[in-house]
This record gives sequence, C-alpha cells and structure tokens, in this order.
Amino acid sequence: VILGGAALTRAYVEQDLHEIYEGEVRYARDAFEGLRLMDALIAVKRGVPGAALPELKQRRVPKRETAVLDVEEPQDGARSDVSVTNPVPTPPFWGSRVVKGIQLKEYAPWLDEGALFKGQWGLKEPQLIDTEARPRLRHWLGRLQTGRLLEAAVVHGYFPCVSKGDDLIILDEDGSERTRFTFPRQQRGRRLCLADFFRPEESGETDVVGLQVVTVGSRIGGETAQLFEANAYRDYLELHGLSVQLAEALAEYWHARVRTELGIATAEPAALDGMFRTEYQGCRYSLGYPACPDLEDRAKIAELLRPERIGVVLSEEFQLHPEQSTDAIVLHHPEAGYFNAGRRRA
Repeated sequence: VILGGAALTRAYVEQDLHEIYEGEVRYARDAFEGLRLMDALIAVKRGVPGAALPELKQRRVPKRETAVLDVEEPQDGARSDVSVTNPVPTPPFWGSRVVKGIQLKEYAPWLDEGALFKGQWGLKEPQLIDTEARPRLRHWLGRLQTGRLLEAAVVHGYFPCVSKGDDLIILDEDGSERTRFTFPRQQRGRRLCLADFFRPEESGETDVVGLQVVTVGSRIGGETAQLFEANAYRDYLELHGLSVQLAEALAEYWHARVRTELGIATAEPAALDGMFRTEYQGCRYSLGYPACPDLEDRAKIAELLRPERIGVVLSEEFQLHPEQSTDAIVLHHPEAGYFNAGRRRA
C-alpha cells in the first residue's frame, strides 16, 4: 500500500500505520516517488540482485501516547479574539449562479508553476525549469486548447449567515436556519475557529459567506485515462498534474473575482507569489484541510450550490467528480488566514 496526500506524514505512515498493517505500507510524497517505489517493488519480486525497498522512516522525536491536540474542551467555551466590528460587505446577489465557458486565457495566468513543476512533475533542479518544464507546459497547454479538452465552469454564491459557538449557521431568506457547519477550534493559542470570522448570532447582525465549486471538466480526465491505458505514464503524470493545478488556478482566479464583487480587493498584491501567499483580504478554505476537515460538509455545499449544473457530483465517500474540481468556503474577514485546528474527542 502506498499512501500520500496533505493529511499524512512519512513518519505517521511508515511508523504508526506500518505497526498495525500486516502487509507493506510506504509513504510517497508525489506520484514520481510512487513510481520509484513500484520500480523497487517489482525489482524485489523479480529477484534482481541488490534490489530492496527503501528503509522505513524513523521518528526523530518519540511518539507521544496522547496527541497534543487531543485534549478536553475548556468548560468556559471561550472564543478567540477575532474582531466582530469589521464591516460586512454587501454581495452583488443572494443565492447561487452558474458560469460556463471560461476561457483558458482567463485563469492560466493563475497557474502555480512551482507547485506544478516541483510538486506534480518532480522537477526539483532549477536548470530544468527553462530547458524542460516550460517547453512541456507550452506543449500541454496547446494540446488542451486544440483538443478542446477543457470545460471550465463555476457555480458560486453568497448566503446570509451568523455564528454560534463553533457553528456557522446559513440562513434562509426569512432568517430561519437553512443548514449549519460545525468547525474544530484550536485548543491553545488564539483558539481560532472558522465560525469566529462571522458575526455572532447575539449581535443581531447578519453576515455573508461565499461558497464556490469549480471544475475544468471531465474531458481531460478521459484523456489522462487513455494515456494511462496506453502505458504512456510520463505523459499521464504530466497531464494529470497539470489538470489538477489548472483546477486550482481556476479556483484562485474565481476567488479574486469574489473579492472584487464583495468590494474587498482594494489592496491586492502586485505579484502572483503574493496571491499564493494570500496577501489579500479574506481567505478560501477547501474542505478536508485543518480548519474545515469534515468532507461530509461537501454534501451541505452541494445542497446549497447544486454543482451538478456544471457536471460535478459527489461520490459516496464525499469526493468530487470529476477529480479536477475543487470546492471552498470563502471568508471576507480581514483576519482570516490558514491555521491548524484539532478535533475534539468524542
């Protein structure tokens, strides 16, 4: 079993999971490391002299018996010190809207080349960027356009809301509760929770939250599947990695449009690197990450946005299909940023 992804670490996979799994389990930082592991595994099975799987990662710090964040919730229910006096913007509309036919030239400038070249394609050496990476990128972008493999679309919306404790409550037009999200709270430090970035229910004010689902469509997934079936693994990995990053680029592009629509795009960074470092007001949180880890909440976003209108559906495991799609909760609060939050014990 080869595992990877943002929620896992090498030590957790190769120590904790290795201890409880009867077979072999290894961590792969990216698809290219996964291929190297498979090459090593096949060599071992074929009896190639000297072939062996990599050594398991050993912890530098001894494992704690109890996780640092696995503590009881304080009884006082204290929230963080996030301001509740910031202006609440007025959205251009309430509810959701669909936008289709977004051209590649609109969101391609938002492509994170560092994440693509180093993370997805495994090109770590700087000298390979100009000689190999960018020519390959131009090749694939041209192929995507000539083959009409992209179907970029967005469904997004603005919804009235208030907060109560750790909950974000989405309101209906008459002020009644429509649905709610419950987010984890930090157990130390500022004790941040996503709900804190919205007006508390007792304030008597109504806030606004943005939601979005974006996709580059299913055609590109079909193309990558054909490459895989043809054993064109290098092309498969390059196109698959690019498709994932193009979905992220589309999400970044649309988030910028949301900031403009909310009137909070007055101090945008001049360079793209600043955008990737979130040097702007507000923040976009995708489901499954530390501040909003529960993938089940995707069902609530799907109910509010109805992303099937752009061809995006949820699996039974709450995964988005096509794979080249992302969802997000969009906050306007000037203090909003990325942070880790631990789950409470059941």
